[in-house]
Amino acid sequence: MESRYNPAEIEEKWQKTWTEQGLDKTGETTNKPKFYALSMFPYPSGSLHMGHVRNYTITDVIARLKRMQGYRVLHPMGWDGFGLPAENAAIDRGVPPAKWTYENIAHMRQQLKRLGLYIDWEREVATCSPDYYKWTQWIFLQFFHAGLAYQKEAAVNWDPVDQTVVANEQVDSEGFSWRSGAKVERKLLRQWFLKITDYAEELLNDLDKLPGWPERVKLMQANWIGKSSGAYLEFPIVGMEEKIGVYTTRPDTVYGVSYVVLAPEHPLTKRVTTQDKLAAVEAFIQEVSSQSELERTAEDKPKRGIPTGGKAINPFTGEEIPIWIADYVLYEYGTGAVMGVPAHDARDFKFAKEQNLPIKVVIVPPNNVERLPATSLQQAYTEPGMIVNSGTFDGMVSTEAKSAIVEYAQEKGFGKARVQYRLRDWLISRQRYWGAPIPIIYCPNCGAVPVPEEDLPVVLPEDVEFTGRGGSPLAKLDWVNVPCPSCGTPAKRETDTMDTFIDSSWYFLRFTDAKNENQVFDRTKTNDWMPVDQYVGGIEHAILHLLYSRFFTKVLRDRGLLNFDEPFQRLLTQGMVQGLTYMNPNKSGKDKWIPSHLVNPDDPRDPQTGEPLQRLYATMSKSKGNGVAPEDVIKKYGVDTARMFILFKAPPEKDLEWDEADVEGQFRFLNRVWRLVSDFTRHPTVETLHVTSLQKPEKDLRRAIHTAIKEATEDVEDEYQFNTAVSELMKLSNALTDASCKESPVYAEGIQTLVLLLAPFAPHIAEELWHQLGNTESVHIQTWQKYDASALVADEITLVIQVNGKKRGDLQVPAQADKVELEKYARESEAVQRYIEGKEIKKVIVVPGKLVNFVVG
Repeated sequence: MESRYNPAEIEEKWQKTWTEQGLDKTGETTNKPKFYALSMFPYPSGSLHMGHVRNYTITDVIARLKRMQGYRVLHPMGWDGFGLPAENAAIDRGVPPAKWTYENIAHMRQQLKRLGLYIDWEREVATCSPDYYKWTQWIFLQFFHAGLAYQKEAAVNWDPVDQTVVANEQVDSEGFSWRSGAKVERKLLRQWFLKITDYAEELLNDLDKLPGWPERVKLMQANWIGKSSGAYLEFPIVGMEEKIGVYTTRPDTVYGVSYVVLAPEHPLTKRVTTQDKLAAVEAFIQEVSSQSELERTAEDKPKRGIPTGGKAINPFTGEEIPIWIADYVLYEYGTGAVMGVPAHDARDFKFAKEQNLPIKVVIVPPNNVERLPATSLQQAYTEPGMIVNSGTFDGMVSTEAKSAIVEYAQEKGFGKARVQYRLRDWLISRQRYWGAPIPIIYCPNCGAVPVPEEDLPVVLPEDVEFTGRGGSPLAKLDWVNVPCPSCGTPAKRETDTMDTFIDSSWYFLRFTDAKNENQVFDRTKTNDWMPVDQYVGGIEHAILHLLYSRFFTKVLRDRGLLNFDEPFQRLLTQGMVQGLTYMNPNKSGKDKWIPSHLVNPDDPRDPQTGEPLQRLYATMSKSKGNGVAPEDVIKKYGVDTARMFILFKAPPEKDLEWDEADVEGQFRFLNRVWRLVSDFTRHPTVETLHVTSLQKPEKDLRRAIHTAIKEATEDVEDEYQFNTAVSELMKLSNALTDASCKESPVYAEGIQTLVLLLAPFAPHIAEELWHQLGNTESVHIQTWQKYDASALVADEITLVIQVNGKKRGDLQVPAQADKVELEKYARESEAVQRYIEGKEIKKVIVVPGKLVNFVVG
């Protein structure tokens, strides 16, 4: 055996061997329980970072462990290939999006293979490949046929210079397009939506079916869905037949409504505006249209509005109240209108004070009716209380008055109880090229016609010119002109493409039958493998990706394709990888970050200004200059060391601080394991082990061996505490190093156990050492060790002897000795005799299994 651990040599050797043996292919036999381990697939940005390495290492350990525990394991990988960065590359570098994306995929695939991950590459998918997005389009048609895909006008970010829609991430905090520099406008365009709101209640309730998810993720989803119970109320418009509908969770305050506010984009805005206010209202609408949603709803900005001159009637009081428009009311939220109750809503109070609008108190604190005069109100009273100034409801407790007021509104025909959700239908239209085309054709006679399934996929044309201006390049191609599938009339294709969240909302289903050319997937195979048993990914996807995936699963279930309700049984959201950097608190933006290699750690100062710097760990990024390239770590220490550091440094759900010294520590540990096996003489063998005739050193070592098996297994299986599992391997390594029975078959058992336990964590060195022990089959298809409970029971324990609370010695005693026996053993020991001789023993304190303390005079 080689005396020196050479990771580069053995890693290349075993990765090649595993590929030749097909060791990483998915087991198809159904006589074993299944386990589906999945990492959130990456966007092919061009290069892996340490966050990727951490994510995939965690899932890899789980997959390898389950294989050794007798499961047939599905552990695939793919690429979230569509998206805006590819188009930006096409514009900036003149590289076609497909070429840029596939080159990145090839590079990142090679990087992943260098990590030696247990991945079935025969199931690889890329969402930008026609053989994948054909089925993305087919799934869209399932939504369409089910009445869950529809079109309506929606507000978008419009770049007036480039004449195109820009995504939220392309608009800076001040509302300017980052590409053209133009002030972005809000504009209504006809868009495609998916009716996720039809599943809002089920998406909320079924969170209870996910005990394997972190509570904070379930809470984030519940808050995003945002169920609330309240009332829908209608305020008649003076001089018109139309009414303004509002939703409120506080119907108990309706007698305090002193104005109604419409969103500037609301269809009724211009109709309610009086002639004398028209010019001012139109100017205000134009001004607000240039603001982003973030600007309009920011809590720290003034709430701006303008009266329309129109009047509405509070149906409860019969009073006429003014109709305003305001920037903080968005047409896309709720009904696009709100009732203003300034005395009992903080935002309304602020707006009313700024605009000098009436404030009417209708709820007062219990037992203190005189406490809230409207004229001296300093802030809105939003707590429950006693109803006042509300007609027949006066004197009621406000929480009880809610239902009574709603019942009254329903009787009178101007309101009803309503459950509402914060969740809005999912806008999937993107006015971009690099995405899955929406399979719809617009016919002047037939309207929106779905592309026939036999004509899928609608393939993206490749001869496209990218200028970054003038909207989607698809609209300029002859590709757009097609006959109507229904009547043959010349028609036009939809030129919008789908939101890339669509692609990632079902990829986990395709992995179960990735090469099926005739179906989206074979439902027998998919229902066999699904749901995913363990999903691993970043907390940044806790809301949208996971919510959309759950939505897709439920829709496809209702279409008869799936027989389960939830896609992911168990979820692990790993923490970020942080690197050391320095920050100059006197600078802002990118300039405030000073890479650690430019700083003297003993006296950290800005190399340009000499100012003191703050030392801190922050998420690795180019701007902070604290990134660590995976290939650099692998070149210096090897893949297994990188894995061991990542697993040992922090629990998976916590942030991990990158530390070169700790990486070096794991490298030293693997070298110690290498030397242990290298120095091992394989005689006598494990097969000659007879546990009934073991001597004390052998029993002690065997206890350490089976303690390691028990603790490591529980750490990984129950809570995925890989850091403590690795710690158990270190303890076993130390026990073997210190053992005095190296010729015993127990020592052979310990060496073999250490290598087997190491296999999921450091797969290359474990494989090499396993074969050096004389084995011919892979360590990764061996059976995971089970502990012997009898080996954990100690025959003897170490008893601490104290006199007047001070330790005077140790004593080996039978583990099962009772208090009387322990005191007897202690009295007879030499350690005690010399301290108690001739003295009065006033008291003896016995703590079974731990100590005996003699209190003497």
